[in-house]
Formats: sequence, structure tokens, C-alpha cells
Amino acid sequence: MSINLKEPAVELRESRLRTITGYEGDAAHLLSRNDLPNRERSFTQCGSCSADQVMNLLTQIQDAAVVEHGPAGCAADIPFRNGVFRTGNRRMGYHVHNVKYINTNLNEKDTIYGGGAKLETAIREAKRRFKPKAIFVTTTCASAIIGDDVPGICNDLEAEVGIPVIATLCEGFRTNIWATGFDSANHSILRRIVKPAKQKQPDLINVISFEHKFLYESVFKQLGLRPNHIVPLSTIEELERISEAAATVQYCETLGSYLAAGLEEHFGVPEVKAPAPFGLKASDELLREIGRMFGKEAEAEKVIAAEREKIAADLDRLRGRLSGKKAYIAAGGPLAYSIIALVKDLGMEVVGTSVWHHDQRYDNEDERLNFLRFGVETYGNFKVGVCNKQAFEVTNAIHRYQPDIAITRHIATVWAAKLGIPSIFAGNEPTEMLYDGLIRFGQSIDDAISNPAYIKNVAKHSKLPYTDWWLEQGTYSFLRGEQHE
Repeated sequence: MSINLKEPAVELRESRLRTITGYEGDAAHLLSRNDLPNRERSFTQCGSCSADQVMNLLTQIQDAAVVEHGPAGCAADIPFRNGVFRTGNRRMGYHVHNVKYINTNLNEKDTIYGGGAKLETAIREAKRRFKPKAIFVTTTCASAIIGDDVPGICNDLEAEVGIPVIATLCEGFRTNIWATGFDSANHSILRRIVKPAKQKQPDLINVISFEHKFLYESVFKQLGLRPNHIVPLSTIEELERISEAAATVQYCETLGSYLAAGLEEHFGVPEVKAPAPFGLKASDELLREIGRMFGKEAEAEKVIAAEREKIAADLDRLRGRLSGKKAYIAAGGPLAYSIIALVKDLGMEVVGTSVWHHDQRYDNEDERLNFLRFGVETYGNFKVGVCNKQAFEVTNAIHRYQPDIAITRHIATVWAAKLGIPSIFAGNEPTEMLYDGLIRFGQSIDDAISNPAYIKNVAKHSKLPYTDWWLEQGTYSFLRGEQHE
């Protein structure tokens, strides 16, 4: 699939990847189709804005500023983003500082007379206050409704401020898929920041992730490779040179598919065509493919053998404790499918899976990157629903399945706790990757299941906002349209 970098706006996931947010059925059927219609909901409890995911990436670039052209309310997530940024820098041993962010504070008057003058002032102020290497100007629903010419204003001011001023079009109502925000941010980086490589670095491999470069460092070092962690916590200069890498690897299609495909198509950096390294087989396949690409097949086999031997005793112990335990998984599509591998490798049963969206196509159109196919072909069929982060559906599913453990991402584990179900949170730093990660993950599950007293006490003193009537309904009973067969 071609990545079009000529336009300032990224092509939406609904059209590019045929992404859906409503489905009830099993994984095998979902895998067999790439043309399923989306099932809308007659009731929606909550939503997530794609602009939030733009901030998730762009505010985390060390020496870039972000000007958000919108009302002050659109800045509600910035204190959280600032905390993530400061914590990430501290964890990585970098200089701890705040995000470089300005909001244009559009008001009712601006919706009538336009907000262009405010945007110009904010861009100049961002340059004066932060002295950044680039300024990303992001749009909101309000600025889009007004019709301010954001790309034009950015182009006009770029020569004046002397650095790239990049329009990132990400107003929330453009898409129903929150993950499109990642694509919008990466689209701007590919269009305006990345430069053609002057000289390739044959031992450098891009790692598209959040904050866990250290998880790859050990195995990559054994292969004589250097991981280049992108995008959060990178500098503009580092992003300019990611085209110099010999390959790109990602752990989550939602986050990295567009950037990896764009680097391959436009800058000649091949993506590693293998599943994310969750579980034994996926980790093996990733290292073997990296070994093949770098001419290090023998070294890769030695690393695989050594890593498997290192965890063998702990894995046997955990399997003895967790075998037959039931798990429910709720996370973004690719990550949820990857977590299934971990659960199965630990001898557990997956009773149900809820994913926030499902992409029916992939940007690189290579089946080796289809995490769902890998899961079904390796571990068998499983139940899956696409629920778009709807807490009422997740709570219903946990109540229905009564798992021994609930594994969630984005939606807080509190819903399982209120039901008296032990749970763990799969965060931005997925320490469950690769071989050691399987042991860490299994130990976290074992700890949660073996120590239920606190969770039981929480449930005893908590009240769900949902009635017994809802908990007795089908989890996806608010989905419109015919059930997918």
C-alpha cells in the first residue's frame, strides 16, 4: 500500500486499512475477511480523540514545540503528557524537563472572526519561549470548523522563524479511529523531518516503541546491533537521521505501522517482517528474520538457544502454577493478539478478548506482520469482540467470563477490581517482550492471582455504576447491524 506524503493530511484508517470498531465473533472469522462492514453502536459511553495520540508522540520529542490550535479544553491531557515525558526522561537517564506546548485558546469570538491571528502569535511565542528545532501545529475540531488555513499560516511563518513549522491535521471528528492520531504524527515526521540518508549505518536498527529500548539492548548487543529508539524521547536531529538505519522493527502495529511502512517506501529502510516478540515462537521468528536481514543467522540461533535455556526452569515453574487458569484480555488489537501468545505459552486459557479497533489491512501488506494470523495459526481460534474502549462492554465481559485474571490496557483495571477479579495493567513499557519478558509477565500474573485479598476487599466495598440488568445482557447487545457469522 502506497504511503502518500504529498498531502498534509494522512489518509484515514477507515479508508486506508478498512478499520472497524464494532464486531462480535471469533478470530478465525475476523481473519478470513478483509471487507467486513463496521457495526455501529446505538449507545456509546465514552470516546477517545485521535488528537490525543498526536500529543502522545509529538509532545514527547525532546527539542520540538507543539502549538495546538484550539480551545483551552483541548489541553486537558497535557499535564498527563508532561508527567509521562518527565518520567520517561528520568528513567532513560536524560535531562528532566517539561514538554514545550502552547494552546491558542480559541473562544466564541474566534469561531466567528477566525483564529488565524492567534495562531500566528502562538507560533512566534513558541519560537521565542522554547527555541525549538521544529514546531508542530496541530488542529482541533474547533479550528477545523472555523476553517482557518493552518497549512498556509505555517508555510507563511516558516521563513520568519527559521525552523520547520509543520501543520499536523488531526481534528477529532475526521476519524472514528483514535489510532489515526499516531499516523497523523508520523505522517508529519515523515513529510518534514526525516531526511534522505547520506550514509547508511549497517549496525543500526530503528525500534518504534514508547519507552523500552533497554528491553531490546541485550539481545541486539549479542547480535552486534544498536537499537535506535523512536519516536518518544528522540531529538529532531535523531529523527532526521532515522533513514540511515539498516532496518526498522516495531512492537505494535497501532503505533508503528505507518512510520515503518513510510520509511521502507520513501527512504529505503526495510521493515523487519516478523511478529512482535511476545512469547517464545514470535521472539524466535523476530530474531531469525533479523539474523537473515543482517547476515547473522548463526548468531541469531545461538541467541535463541541461550535465551530459551536461561528461562527454562522459571518457565516450567510458572506453567506448573498457572496451567489451566483463565485469562480475559482487553487491549489494542495487535497488542491483545500478542498477549495471547504469552498467556498460551504459560499454559493458560484465553476465555475472551476485547480489542479497541481492528485493522482489516496492514500498511506494509505482508502477512508476516499480521499479528492476528500469527496468533490463530500458532495458538488456535479464540473469541474476540471489537469494543472501542467501551468500559460498559469490558465490565460486562469480565462479569460474563469470570476469569482468574483480567489483563487490560488503556481501560483501568478498576473495573475488574470492582468485580473481585485480579487484574494486571499492560502499560506503555511492555516488559513482557522477548524471553525474559515472558517470565516477568508470568510472575506478575502469578502474584496477582495468588494474592487476591486486596481485590476481594475492594469489591466488597465498591459499587458498580452498571445495573444487574446490564450485566445479564449480551456484551455487544448495543451493536447495530447483523451479527458477523
